[in-house]
Amino acid sequence: MVFGGIGAGINELTALAVTSELAPTAKRGKYVAILILTIIPFCPSVLSGQLIASKSPGAWRWIGLLCGIYNFIGLVLTAVFYFPPPRVNSQGMSRRESDKLTGSVERSASPACMLIVRQLLFMMGMQWGGYQYPWGSAHVLAPLIIGVVLLVGFFLWEAKFAKHPMFPKRLRQDPRILGPTLIITFISGANFFSILMFWPTQAFNVYGHDPVGVGIRGIPVGFSILAGCCIVLWLLSTFRGHNRELLIVSSIPMTAGCGALAIGRGDNLYQMWGLLIVAGLGIGDIVVPASIITTIICPDDLIATIAALTLAIRVIGGSIRYCVYYNVFISKFVPAAIYYIGGAMELNLNITNPHVIKEAIGITGTSLLPLLDELPGIKGVPGAYDLVVLAGQMAYAEAYKYVYYLSIAFGGVSIIAAYFLGDISKYMDDHVAVVMH
Repeated sequence: MVFGGIGAGINELTALAVTSELAPTAKRGKYVAILILTIIPFCPSVLSGQLIASKSPGAWRWIGLLCGIYNFIGLVLTAVFYFPPPRVNSQGMSRRESDKLTGSVERSASPACMLIVRQLLFMMGMQWGGYQYPWGSAHVLAPLIIGVVLLVGFFLWEAKFAKHPMFPKRLRQDPRILGPTLIITFISGANFFSILMFWPTQAFNVYGHDPVGVGIRGIPVGFSILAGCCIVLWLLSTFRGHNRELLIVSSIPMTAGCGALAIGRGDNLYQMWGLLIVAGLGIGDIVVPASIITTIICPDDLIATIAALTLAIRVIGGSIRYCVYYNVFISKFVPAAIYYIGGAMELNLNITNPHVIKEAIGITGTSLLPLLDELPGIKGVPGAYDLVVLAGQMAYAEAYKYVYYLSIAFGGVSIIAAYFLGDISKYMDDHVAVVMH
């Protein structure tokens, strides 16, 4: 997962940075919108992925292989066709001076590798806490504390001691725009992950297990996020700014759509289609346009740097929020499963053995539902399997809604941050960052 995420991130970063460098600032949104349209063929991949994975127990590995091939093609295309001119910060330098600068940058970037370790430690503590181990246990406190201390150390190093920091101070030439935009990026990553990570499992656990059905339920998300990205990017160039108004208007449907998904039950899928589209449009309106806004206001030689920063903030924000969401989800699912599944087995099937009930809850939690039919009291009893599956769907629906409730709070912060955004109109001119010859 780590290497796959790195590969996908490199492809996205390269595409955004290259397009931003070659496009006039005033038209950068339109250029990136056209680039994003090239991924339309991949939007139904949630359906094709479900069909591939359903063929056999190990067929899901083919999905990973296809993703790896896609990332490799992006890498090859960049290596073969992209030959940018020398960077501004290395022009006029001798080969020795350039090598010395590169070495300094590499030494200052070495803490970036450790940043991954710090983030992983923090995420491990967040993920384990209250789920696998108690919050007060050493398994949770040790990685949490070490991760936080190392993260603080990284930021201090970048701010005070690094000769060539990963994120130069020149990026902060317009803090009234950059600061709120990075906050919005962080929040949009959180709401993006609430849909990306939880809706596919909800589509399976609450609304049925047919691979085609699960795949179709995920299609509105991909297309609506794509549409939201293209619409706001195009408007950003059309109006030559007005980023404040665009991001306020975008944050509202993102917050409302994600929060409204809390109404999900096993019997109201027809209501979820529209809400998924609204939530997807809101997320798409922010997730890429916010990154493009930062490339417009930063120095031309730091476009790739700011693109990397916004991508990192979005992913870190999403991964941290996923841990929070997951802990909330688990804390609500366990009592709901005991109530619904245990209650159905005891009252309707006369199964009172706590070990059997516990095993049924565990099977439901891991979505290995065919194993339910092997449990005593369920095997061979007409309608027993369907009864327990229905009880599990009700338990899942009860737990998922709290994830979406929590997303409302993050969306509210995004709306407030958008209100304080500065205007980028003065940056929307026809100059090009990199002229290719």
